[in-house]
This record gives sequence, structure tokens and C-alpha cells, in this order.
Amino acid sequence: MKKTALSILSASALTLALAACSDSPDSKDIEISQELTWDEIVDKAKGQKVYFNAWGGSETINDYISWAAERVKEDYGVEVEQVKVTETGNVVSRILAEKTAGRNEDGSVDLVWINGENFKAMKENELLAQPYTQLLPNYELVDTEGKPTTVFDFTTPVDNMEAPWGMAQLVFMFDSAKVPQAPGSITELMKFAADNPGRVTYPAPPSFHGTTFIKQALLELADDASALYQPVDESDFEMVSKPLWDFLDQLHPTMWRGGEAFTQGADEMKQLLNDGEILISLSFNPNDASNAIANQELPDTVRTYVHNSGTIGNTHFVAIPYNSSAKAGAMVFSNFLMSAEAQARKANPEVWGDPTVLAYNKLDSKGKALFDDLPIGVATLSADALGTVLREPHTSWVAALENEWQKRYLK
Repeated sequence: MKKTALSILSASALTLALAACSDSPDSKDIEISQELTWDEIVDKAKGQKVYFNAWGGSETINDYISWAAERVKEDYGVEVEQVKVTETGNVVSRILAEKTAGRNEDGSVDLVWINGENFKAMKENELLAQPYTQLLPNYELVDTEGKPTTVFDFTTPVDNMEAPWGMAQLVFMFDSAKVPQAPGSITELMKFAADNPGRVTYPAPPSFHGTTFIKQALLELADDASALYQPVDESDFEMVSKPLWDFLDQLHPTMWRGGEAFTQGADEMKQLLNDGEILISLSFNPNDASNAIANQELPDTVRTYVHNSGTIGNTHFVAIPYNSSAKAGAMVFSNFLMSAEAQARKANPEVWGDPTVLAYNKLDSKGKALFDDLPIGVATLSADALGTVLREPHTSWVAALENEWQKRYLK
């Protein structure tokens, strides 16, 4: 999903926030508390309309949300309407504008697809509803032990204030018909690029995939990676980041177009890989290569790999704003999104291919069967082969690294 930092509010944003309205009846609203039972939540949710603000840039994802909305309407009498957005940061700004204007009830957003710096901004500005995921039956199925990113959003503690929806992990793709052995680390990638001049590249930050690439490189190269999990202003940025810039200074001259130009994102890299211009691409979806092969966007000899020491991964979530007028309905929908049925369908590469947040060993026999029956793409790695998931650095490192990268390399 797309993520941007909380933007400065404008008068027009404030006007938009005041003009927006929710038609969920006040009588159906609910105050979240630890005393609530699931039956009470379900009863209050009946007849509510949930405005789900979610990135709308993928028809595949939009179709999945439509399916989930229909299921919740059938089973619980809750109507879910997707409000398609391009920048989640704009949604956060709108909610903050409503709070500034004193609109503490009947907000325009009932549920938002979110993670990273946007969740941190909502938490710090007290824009989130009270902790609620511990009230949802399906939250017990989440792999909070094996997938620590379900409880730490980048480095911000989740504190039950957003419900895990899906997983993502940085993976690399190569054409096995042209590359006999893929590089297993950032340093091996350097040698690979030198041996294959003009055939390696990465997207320019602040493109999400470009920023992820330089964070991955720094995690592997840093003398002490623990500094990356602290606020950047508490570290010696110049010293900690120096191995990254030394690496990129050597890598760029060997890259596609001599490192004088960069791609705009993973989709462009995928096209270059298909055209044979580059030999390695990347994605934040472990099923991406298999999906692209199925759609004839990549040859069937393309395979996926990760670095030996692991790659960056994170979880994306849904969260309820503090002034939602359909909190019960939002909780019901959040709970369904964590069900074995919804998670297995989402994990199906023919539907979406988004990895599950659930723990297989916590599922009953019916739930396990749903995952056992999933088709496995030819280029999809097993959970074991995906190896170690590296936690995202502290969110404050994102802007610092992006700004420094642009100062050094943007022409």
C-alpha cells in the first residue's frame, strides 16, 4: 500500500472534512470497552454502514474488498463501502482536520487501511479508537509470536489499535534461464552488477520500493544495525549511513544507464526484466513473480529469491478512527478480514496473493484445509524458504535516508 507522512493541513482539507458525513445512525454507535462481548458488538453492528478508506490503485485488491464486503453483508447485515484513496496520508490529514474542528463524532472515516508512518501519526495525534483487536475472536488466530511485525508496526507498538490484515516481504526476481545463480546478499549483488554491467537497477526513492531497497542495503551493511531501530536523531546519522553511500557510489556506475537514471517503481522493473534489459527485479509481494507468470507478464523461467540473512518485511493493518460512527461494524469487518476464509482467499495467487497474518498451527482442520488447497505458483517460495523477516527500521529513518539519497544522486 502507499504510505506518506502526515501532511500539513490546509483550509481546503478542513473544509472537506467538515463537509464529509456518515449516514450511520447514532443509535447504532458503540463505545469500545473491555467489557464488550462479541455478541454485543455483532448486535450493534447490524444495519451499520462502514466507510472503508483503502488504497484503490489495484483492481485485484478492489475486487477482493468487494467480495469481503458482500460476505459481511450476508452474514452480519453490515454494509461496507470502499472509499478509494491514492494517498493514505491524506486520509490521516482529514481525520486530524475533523479533530481540530471538534468533530469528535460522526466522522467521515470508519475504517482505514494503514501502516508505517501513517499509523504512527494517528497514534501520536490520538486519532485512533480505543484498543479493540483483543475483542475480536479471529485475532486469536494471528501469528503474533512468529510474525512480530503484527504487534510492532515498523517500530511503533500496535497496542491492539489496528488489526493485522496481510504480510509483505521484500523479494528479488531473476530469470533462471539467463542467471544460473542469484546473488545472496547486498555485497554479492555488487559483484553481480560489476560482472553484468548495465543489467541491475532499483527504483529511485522516495518510491516505496526504492526506499525499501536502500533500507535493506543499510541493514546488511551497517556496522551496528541496532541504531536503525532507534529514532534517527538519537544516532550519528553520518556514521551509521556511511556504508550505504559507499556501497551506492560503487554500485551506480555499473547499473542500468550507468546509474544516471532510475526506474519509477517495481512495475517498471518487472517490464525491464521481461524485456531482458535487466537481470534482477524486486517486489514486496512474495507471490508477485508467480502472478506475473500466470498473467504472461514474465517468462515461466523467472524465479524468486531472498538474501541469506533475510529481507525486510512488514504487516499492513486496518484501524478504526476515534470518531467513527460505525465502530461496531468496523470491528465486525476487521474480524472477518482475519478469518481463515478471508485470509486463505487473499493468499490465493489467483485472487490476490497477499500472504496471511495467521498461524497455521492455530487453525482448526477446516481452516488448515483452506490453506492446504491453495495453488502454489511456480515462482513462489515456501514460508521456510522466505527465511528471516527483518523488521523495518524506525520510521524516522525513512525521510532522513530519502533526503540524503536525493541530495547525493538526484540530477
